[in-house]
Amino acid sequence: MKILITGANGQLGNEMRILASAQDKDSYIFTDVNQVEGLETTYLDITDLAAIRQMVQENGVEAIVNCAAWTNVDAAETNYELVEKLNATAPENLAIAMKEVNGLLVQISTDYVFGKEPYNLPCREDQKGTPTGVYGLTKLHGEQKIAATGCKHLILRTAWLYSEFGKNFCKTMLNLTSTKPALKVVFDQVGTPTYAMDLARAIDTVLEDYRKEASADRYSKAGIYHFSNEGACSWFDFTQMIYAEGRQAGLVPADAACDIQPCHSDEFPSPVTRPAYSVLDKTKFKTVFGVQIPYWVDSLRVCLANMKK
Repeated sequence: MKILITGANGQLGNEMRILASAQDKDSYIFTDVNQVEGLETTYLDITDLAAIRQMVQENGVEAIVNCAAWTNVDAAETNYELVEKLNATAPENLAIAMKEVNGLLVQISTDYVFGKEPYNLPCREDQKGTPTGVYGLTKLHGEQKIAATGCKHLILRTAWLYSEFGKNFCKTMLNLTSTKPALKVVFDQVGTPTYAMDLARAIDTVLEDYRKEASADRYSKAGIYHFSNEGACSWFDFTQMIYAEGRQAGLVPADAACDIQPCHSDEFPSPVTRPAYSVLDKTKFKTVFGVQIPYWVDSLRVCLANMKK
């Protein structure tokens, strides 16, 4: 099967590269608008429908995994038109191109489609989206536009993504706890850290399953699913674990002594209110695809071990 990956130089895209290099049953095209030295990347602007159509038709693409998005939550508040273009119009373009060749679009969405309502139970797929800011709103619009095209699609909402690659919370906290004597981290935002390799494996599971139905007009398992690691924590808890496991892995100096203290969100003024509780219920994905999902602490240890290598 010929699979096109967008945003291939980001966290998830790099993990997809690793998985692709370990198998030979599929052929991958890795695309991005940014070029990175040492990575083979084909230029593709996913806001350009004509360019997508040409790429799909010339290469016989049968499935697209969209790892590209605007993810700067704060900056999104003052860049609505651009963020809408990247997070909603661009996925619609990919969906249109897949509809024309009867292919599958796997779209990565976010827990930030929730948040305005005071949830205290894990969010389900059929729960109404209540985003608190432009980022979550535009990602929700992207989901809706994909569905409206009628293409075969599977939307995976995820949360708090981190990896060995790029800029992310885990790498930032490793640096800060190694260099700062004290640190305040919010404890009143609760969710689940997700190791990007675990998400990549979930996508691979979907693609492997889809291969059995690729020629059909419909995909029997199409729809919206939730995927993050298991468990829940606050950003404060996540930081404490990064610090402790980072020391164990040798990524935080043994003589580093960072006093990490919990604080309220309002101590860090932001143009957007982030969800206070956005834990995702993953029952549907686990049941439909028959998988077990790793606990977030176990996956953090794997990521840190890979960083050490």
